[in-house]
Amino acid sequence: MRPQDYSGRTLAYLGDAVWSFIVRKSLLLDGEGKGVRLQKKTIAYVSAKAQASFYDSLSADGFFTQEEEEIFKRGRNDHSGCVPKSTDVLTYRKSTGFEAIFGYLSLVENEDRMMKIWEEIKRRKENGL
Repeated sequence: MRPQDYSGRTLAYLGDAVWSFIVRKSLLLDGEGKGVRLQKKTIAYVSAKAQASFYDSLSADGFFTQEEEEIFKRGRNDHSGCVPKSTDVLTYRKSTGFEAIFGYLSLVENEDRMMKIWEEIKRRKENGL
């Protein structure tokens, strides 16, 4: 299958793992602690609320390409029928769309773009996003 042919939900499934790996590896390489502190820092990047916030911030500034925005919409609109208790439907769908972007970029092997998004999010977070 071509990466464009995967469902939004499937792209988000992969993207969840890819995003989590990028965050965890980067935090470790940056010497961001260990144990409970490291877990709290990770959650600040991988929670549905955080992902939705990152998407809103970057999208408002036109950071994503048209193709990435289309992938986001596919992920956001592909409903699984269940939403975690810890978040509302809108936040969950935005986070799913955000993850779909990373799933797609992983399948097309565009690591440079994934890292550019990560670096921009990290920069914004450090500046109070």
